[in-house]
Amino acid sequence: MTEDNESRPPFPPFTRETALQKVRMAEDAWNSRDPARVSLAYTQNSQWRNRSEFPLGRQQIVEFLTSKWSRELEYRLIKELWAFDGHHIAVRFAYEWHDTAGNWFRSYGNENWEFSENGLMDRRFASINDLPIKESERKFHWPQGRRPDDHPGLTELGL
Repeated sequence: MTEDNESRPPFPPFTRETALQKVRMAEDAWNSRDPARVSLAYTQNSQWRNRSEFPLGRQQIVEFLTSKWSRELEYRLIKELWAFDGHHIAVRFAYEWHDTAGNWFRSYGNENWEFSENGLMDRRFASINDLPIKESERKFHWPQGRRPDDHPGLTELGL
């Protein structure tokens, strides 16, 4: 399938409802921890900035995510809509994970997204900070995968 006939609704320009749908779809995909699945939400030549890394295109996105999830174990993510306008969405997020030594972290960040007409994300800019936490301080306890609909979001958790 070429990018010309690929699409991922909802399409811009976004309403509050469609922006919320995009955010939840992204959260669900990332919580799958399936790099190939996640990459399909992005254009073939999608540009990223993730911390100090700059993946370009789907293949580099898959490589980046494969590496990320080999280091960030038991990854669980919550995204929350911050703002939207036209082809742009801004989110804030937090995710919890541990390293191979069993050290737990909560990573906080913001992302700015720009979408093409076909609903694929063309640009993603992420700023992220890691906070070491004790396992007893974890707040994301659902089974690996999609966050249950009744699990609190960031605002409800005071994050």
